[in-house]
Amino acid sequence: MWTTDKNFVKAGVKEIVGYPLSGGQAEWKIPLDGNLCWSSSYVTKEGQVAVLFENGKDSDPECTQVGVVDVHKGKLLWQKQAVDSWGDTMDFDEVTMGGGTVAAGGTSGGVAWSAEGRQLWAPGEDDQCDDEGYAGSEEKLVVVRECGDADPPALRVQTLDPASGEAKSTYKLPSGPEYVHVASVDPLLIGVDTGDAEPGASVTDFMTIDDSAAQGKLLSKIDILADAYELDCPAVNVDGCTEFALDKGTSTLYLGSDQTPDEQYDVGNKIVAFDLKTGKKTGQSKMEKGVALVPIGLDEKGAVLAYQEATTAGGGGVWRVDPKTFKTEKLLQHPADTAEMEGSFSSDRRLLYTGKKLYLGDDLARRRSADVSGDRPLAVIFGPGS
Repeated sequence: MWTTDKNFVKAGVKEIVGYPLSGGQAEWKIPLDGNLCWSSSYVTKEGQVAVLFENGKDSDPECTQVGVVDVHKGKLLWQKQAVDSWGDTMDFDEVTMGGGTVAAGGTSGGVAWSAEGRQLWAPGEDDQCDDEGYAGSEEKLVVVRECGDADPPALRVQTLDPASGEAKSTYKLPSGPEYVHVASVDPLLIGVDTGDAEPGASVTDFMTIDDSAAQGKLLSKIDILADAYELDCPAVNVDGCTEFALDKGTSTLYLGSDQTPDEQYDVGNKIVAFDLKTGKKTGQSKMEKGVALVPIGLDEKGAVLAYQEATTAGGGGVWRVDPKTFKTEKLLQHPADTAEMEGSFSSDRRLLYTGKKLYLGDDLARRRSADVSGDRPLAVIFGPGS
């Protein structure tokens, strides 16, 4: 789910659709061979997004198709698939764009293409490590590699040359973590799961890595499990952590505290700030009674934007948290009569706040199931006066 200057872009069933920013009928549609499996989280300066989708022509579709979409023009620029060293079509778990390279990874290994669709690398028969997944930005590409046959496996986080795939920096994790998620590539922030993570969070610790040298160095560590900080990372995928905010300029991480301490409900929580260089807390907001906040990004002045969860008592909203004083200000209040519908997006959701509007939608789209109301939309837009 993305926004551009002209459109709110959302995956539908076997398609990607561009809507007006204020909602309404679709302005363009991109048909896909199958359902969308994964996509890069940001839009490049060129208006491009990497997508992974099913080969819908097969009786048992798998996520084999990798492509690039231009969300400014509403056009699929290209789609490719890859074969392994045995000549079998590879299926992937995720895809991203980093430094102009499209990279897809999974249990079969990793493959990369240039932004124009030229294949750059693929798994070799004698490889000692598998590329589990990638994370990227406009300038950087990071991979998580699983090496050897140990249980749990030996894990490495590497910053790559996006054009060649050669490692520029390598951080070898100590034994213990079963999965690694890359929350940010610059600064390099990883979430590790030792197997004890809370359901939905999939992270026990956040670790900040200095990748300026060939050998990566641990800068700081934040214990997520001990204080039950709230965030959302996919169970096994490398990319895709959400519900946190990160100020790269000040190296400050913002997390939501436990929303239901002592098993109480509707008591609210706090937004807590951490210095990523030290791992120490630097401040926190005052708890508003009945207001559970989820950090979702920063505004143009560096203030934290936080989504207020809908409850049985009323609709959600959007708040601003001052990064210096930690005072809170409500920007949006959503209607009470849509609270139940709003709350139904509590899992596998995406949240975007831009242009004084909140875009809330399902992460992916499938055919409607029996446990979802027929009146429930794939996405909803809240704005002033809504």
